[in-house]
Amino acid sequence: MRRLLIDTDTASDDAVALVMALQEPTVSVDAITVVAGNVPLPQAVQNALYTVELCSSGVPVFAGRSAPLMRRLQTAEVVHGKDGMGDIGLPLSGRTSAGNSAVDVIIDTIMGSPGEVTLVTLGPLTNVAIALLREPAIAESVAHCFVMGGAGSGPGNVTPLAEFNFWCDPEAARTVVRSGMPLTHIGWDISVASATFDPDEAAALRTCGPLGEYSVNIQAVLDIYAKEASGIPGFDLPDPIAMAVAIDPSIATTARRHVDVLIGDGADRGKDVIDWHGVADQDPNVDVVTHVPREAFVGMLHRLLAE
Repeated sequence: MRRLLIDTDTASDDAVALVMALQEPTVSVDAITVVAGNVPLPQAVQNALYTVELCSSGVPVFAGRSAPLMRRLQTAEVVHGKDGMGDIGLPLSGRTSAGNSAVDVIIDTIMGSPGEVTLVTLGPLTNVAIALLREPAIAESVAHCFVMGGAGSGPGNVTPLAEFNFWCDPEAARTVVRSGMPLTHIGWDISVASATFDPDEAAALRTCGPLGEYSVNIQAVLDIYAKEASGIPGFDLPDPIAMAVAIDPSIATTARRHVDVLIGDGADRGKDVIDWHGVADQDPNVDVVTHVPREAFVGMLHRLLAE
């Protein structure tokens, strides 16, 4: 059974990804670490705790960084709702995390079992970057790191060039990309291509049962935003399709390329620069996902939501 460590800024799509990991029988989730991003840290922690409870899981949830490395936090509540979970009235308060030691948990879990723990990141990379700065050896001790981040071969979702997770904390994203850690990146382009849900497809998800209902209901704000701002037919699920690749890497087509992340405050802030054609004199450092068949992702999603 593969061991996962999940770092998340829990909002509506992150929560579905957590459900997938907690329901998948071939993986074991050691811990969930939480970072500020989609929503402020306290709300993201509550959202993770609620989702874990819904899945009848005992996986511990640890709070981490409440702001990016060098910037003020800019959230995505307009995308996911004030509570990050669609503003549908869920009781998202009053639960207690296992502590505020997310960075220590990342370091200790990976260093305690070299080569055995797979890291899956669903939010800004602040917690992971700080862990690397404190203990660079985790880069060679982690089994692999699957990152939902970057725009890949397409446009961004927060600026014309950048995807939110990298844009929110570009310095952290650059730190992780340059760390030497074995990385697979699943960009927003993969979600747009293979993980969008129009009303009929959302209705089909609901038929999976209570977890299907939950997974659709919490997309209420995102569904409107996606149609009005992103021009797609309904909500998309970037974190769940990234989790699908982490659970079963064989479903993804990848290209080994050199990747870097732009920092600064210009229009290119947080842009993932991918050397698609090998023109730079730099060694490839990331397996960039270029395709995930929609049927493979949707099939896995339906299976896990019906567990």
